[in-house]
Amino acid sequence: MATLSMVSGPVATSSLPFSTRRRTSSVSFPIPKKGGLGHGGLRIECIRIGGVEIPNHKRVEYSLQYIHGIGRTRSRQILLDLSFDNKVTKDLSEEEVITLRKEVTKYMIEGDLKRFNRVAIERMKEIRCYKGIRHKLGLPVRGQRTKNNCRTLKGKRAPVAKKKSAGSEE
Repeated sequence: MATLSMVSGPVATSSLPFSTRRRTSSVSFPIPKKGGLGHGGLRIECIRIGGVEIPNHKRVEYSLQYIHGIGRTRSRQILLDLSFDNKVTKDLSEEEVITLRKEVTKYMIEGDLKRFNRVAIERMKEIRCYKGIRHKLGLPVRGQRTKNNCRTLKGKRAPVAKKKSAGSEE
């Protein structure tokens, strides 16, 4: 197997400390003989399903969960519908990948799902229902208490000035 080497020559010595002057460095990478980059070289290949690159090194059930709108239950349902084994993603054949893509397109995922949710929230704001008002004010929507928590939605605490007592005022 051949190697690809890069060697950097000496740099202007006036700008470097004495210990690093006139030093060259080299880096080498193994290059396979034929067939492009293969085992042992650099190879980055992910399967693209539903507009998302899912990881190769995980099982299909968990790889599908990288798609927005597909959770654990739906990924298991997809595998049952297609009667696939839950094998590592990189071991899928081309036919299996194509049928998996077709099955995933049956569901509302990624951009369509995000757009649907955004439109639903905008509609609630327009008709001024309780949930829409809570969204507009940036407060919790689903009945959580707001006295102690919900700092994520309310933001940082605003400092409140202390009141002066009437007796100390002279």
